[in-house]
Amino acid sequence: MPIGVTLDVLLQRRGMTLTELSERIDLTLANLSILKTGKAKAIRFSTLEAICRELNCQPGDLINYSSPPPS
Repeated sequence: MPIGVTLDVLLQRRGMTLTELSERIDLTLANLSILKTGKAKAIRFSTLEAICRELNCQPGDLINYSSPPPS
């Protein structure tokens, strides 16, 4: 999938664990882990807002798009 999630990079830069973020935004560790590993099919704007608020980032810092190689 050409959409990537850089949650692990942002957490490392902020010195925060996935568990700590989970507690701060009141989202299960399992759901955050699915997002972190790139297995999520969707993300709610409210979740995106909470993550950006806690990590002091913009949505584009968390999600990126890579063009698929030409066929």
